[in-house]
Amino acid sequence: MTTPLINDPTRRHDFVLLFDVTDGNPNGDPDAGNLPRVDPETMQGLVTDVAIKRKVRDWVDRARGGEATHKIYVQNGVALNAQHQRAYTDLGLKSTGAKQQREDISRARDWMCQNFYDIRMFGAVMTTGVNCGQVRGPLQLTFARSIDPIVPLDLSITRIAVTKVEDAQVVVAEDGSTSGKQTEMGRKALVPYGLYRAYGFFNPHFARQTGVVSDDLDLFWTALQMMWDLDRSSSRGLMSCRGLYIFSHESSVGNAPAHKLFERISVSRRTEVVAPRSFQDYAISVDEHDMPAQVTLTRLVEG
Repeated sequence: MTTPLINDPTRRHDFVLLFDVTDGNPNGDPDAGNLPRVDPETMQGLVTDVAIKRKVRDWVDRARGGEATHKIYVQNGVALNAQHQRAYTDLGLKSTGAKQQREDISRARDWMCQNFYDIRMFGAVMTTGVNCGQVRGPLQLTFARSIDPIVPLDLSITRIAVTKVEDAQVVVAEDGSTSGKQTEMGRKALVPYGLYRAYGFFNPHFARQTGVVSDDLDLFWTALQMMWDLDRSSSRGLMSCRGLYIFSHESSVGNAPAHKLFERISVSRRTEVVAPRSFQDYAISVDEHDMPAQVTLTRLVEG
């Protein structure tokens, strides 16, 4: 069986990811009351690389987390040093902190790469407490940026249930005034619509060091397409993968600059549209004219 070109870990891959959000908050900013992240100069929406990787981790954990080689290192409620200790325990090593032998650290680092998918792909700093060294991951992502400026909305909402028992006891005084609560107020932040664009890079030299195989890449491409459905919530609205364009190089060091390849994927708002509210309000064009002979474009998702 022939391995698809995009799953070849010995090649360099550069890719463009398009996704959109409708009536939701794709990535709240804790420094701004959890409003959607924006570039204050252009008002373009932002989604961090960390937020995208979190979705990938969660999807891989649900899909393949039961397998020995597809554990997830960065998880909610799990101490990182406890993850490191798993390597030391399995290898029969004793942690000595700063005095740890280099050979022990190397063995522990290899064990972590073999057993944790996100370390193998994204890398990790594992020098805290129980020392498992550092790993530079072959798969890197940029922040996602919306094509057009967005207008974050901060809406008031109400609920009929109150929090405290005493607040639910409504008392009517002789003068007709009342005490207690019948409703409570809350807030919800959202973006009416935004189409976001992110870039990614796969380095085969680092992949060789971490032990990435074709199945790991295949799983990653699938995660980028499917993770939005696993991550549904009322606060995120409707989020969907709208485009995944992968440039695969014949050479491990690359056959063309990534930014030149990315410029071949053009996304523009249709001229008759004033305020975009759907993916159909945009036009996407792909320029394959004079494509470098040793670079292959795979249109994995379109629309």
